[in-house]
Amino acid sequence: MSGRQKEMTKEFPPQEQEPPGTEQAMRPQPQSEMKQYRGSGKLRDKVAIITGGDSGIGRAVAIGFAKEGADVAIVYLKEREDAEKTRQLVNEAGRKALLMAGDVGDQAFCKQVIDRSLDEFGKLDVLVNNAGEQHAVERPEDISTEQLHRTFATNIFSMFYLIQAALPHMKEGSAIVNTASVVAYRGSPDLLDYAATKGAIVALTRSLARNLASRKIRVNAVAPGPIWTPLITSTEFPMEKVETFGSNTMLGRAGQPDEVAPSFIFLASEDSSYLTGHVLHPDGGEWVGD
Repeated sequence: MSGRQKEMTKEFPPQEQEPPGTEQAMRPQPQSEMKQYRGSGKLRDKVAIITGGDSGIGRAVAIGFAKEGADVAIVYLKEREDAEKTRQLVNEAGRKALLMAGDVGDQAFCKQVIDRSLDEFGKLDVLVNNAGEQHAVERPEDISTEQLHRTFATNIFSMFYLIQAALPHMKEGSAIVNTASVVAYRGSPDLLDYAATKGAIVALTRSLARNLASRKIRVNAVAPGPIWTPLITSTEFPMEKVETFGSNTMLGRAGQPDEVAPSFIFLASEDSSYLTGHVLHPDGGEWVGD
């Protein structure tokens, strides 16, 4: 059994945070630093925007992109300490990082993200729509109108806002990578609105890929399974659900952000030059299907 398997078969200790949660407060710490990853120039001198790039999957993607030679704009809500840590790790990989704090559910802020990134780096090659939020609710009738609007604004409206602002500056060979989820395929009884947005992201990815094919801009998505990120400890799950998180997968454990990031690197690079409109499934075998 590998060291990762030995570590991850342990239960997570009971813990919870106020949304959106921070990586530095989690125990054990997520494995986001891509320590074993060795870049080979797949994204040399590219520029990428990564929403939700301060922690979890977004942090791992930012570091992986940097190791492959890209400068990154890291967009986050308010988790400054996590974002600064990510910037440090990107810098240690030899690349630049621009931090931008704000609400991606706000169309004006999304426009600012694109404008500031262009001012800083002069171009845009890859857009990673990764920011997301979720709230656990037992009964459908307990989903408030505010929560419903908030979840859709963060998870799906933001993608439209950023894509619309980014496309005039994206050239042939550019890539868009969206973060979906295994719940778009298997459903989730206590994350109804979140699962609905993730299903919308899959449909958006497939439709946008068809729309942008003539412009030679590829659009794909990644649908992670249970991954140990701040989203989990800030979702009002029962403590027993946190303790056994990920144990229902074929591999019997939760995944780590650094196990998901290579899927984003592949889809952002020319290694996937003949792939568009598709979804990759780093989910420990939780979902086997379309």
